[in-house]
Amino acid sequence: MTDEYMTDDEQLEQVKRIVAENWLWVAGGIALGFALIFGYRYYDGYRNERALRAAAQFADMAAALEHNDAAKARQLGAGLIQTYPTSPYADQAQLALARLSIDEGKPADAMAPLTQVMNNSKDDELRHIARLRLARVLIDQGKPDDAIKTLAEDKPGTFAAQFHDVRGDAFYAKKDMKDAAAEYAAALAGAEMGGVNPGLIQLKIVDLNDAAAAAAPAATSTGAAPPAAAGSPAAAPLPSSTNKAKP
Repeated sequence: MTDEYMTDDEQLEQVKRIVAENWLWVAGGIALGFALIFGYRYYDGYRNERALRAAAQFADMAAALEHNDAAKARQLGAGLIQTYPTSPYADQAQLALARLSIDEGKPADAMAPLTQVMNNSKDDELRHIARLRLARVLIDQGKPDDAIKTLAEDKPGTFAAQFHDVRGDAFYAKKDMKDAAAEYAAALAGAEMGGVNPGLIQLKIVDLNDAAAAAAPAATSTGAAPPAAAGSPAAAPLPSSTNKAKP
């Protein structure tokens, strides 16, 4: 007998029979549904609670830094990194500890936390920041080639001008005036993206031109290199300090 020819009572009896035959499956499905809902809510609450705790601990660390309590800041930062390693605040703590080491005149101690953030952070912006800071530390340590290599292994996006600026510093540290000038010019060209000070880069270019001008008479007097022929690429001047960033 099809359902359309069954009376209401007969349809009700059929439903009761189906439920009686399959009540274990029905009850199991209901129980599973409640378990999933409860489990998700529990996990979501647990995750939010950990995020709040990590944020509070980072706030305490920032307060310790503000009061120049380096020992307490290091203790709080280490605890935060150990307890909440996957939290974005752990990355922030790593960067803060690196900056603290640099301020204390211990740049070598800054390399490990900066490398950790550069390689493992889930935040693209923090990875770029860590890479730039690590490159500056390497330049200060007399390792410009390592700094250039560090900056080459990335896609900087909106940080491109800053990457050019720091690469310019690395080439300048190598006495490679040509490549330094090219990097500073590229940094100026992308200054509208933010992150760089056009006036400071202009000063770097002036300093670079002065250094190149001072080196030219010395090279000529020692016979190290003949004067460049007029119109040759070697005779072309480095970027002038009158260059301006694009509006």
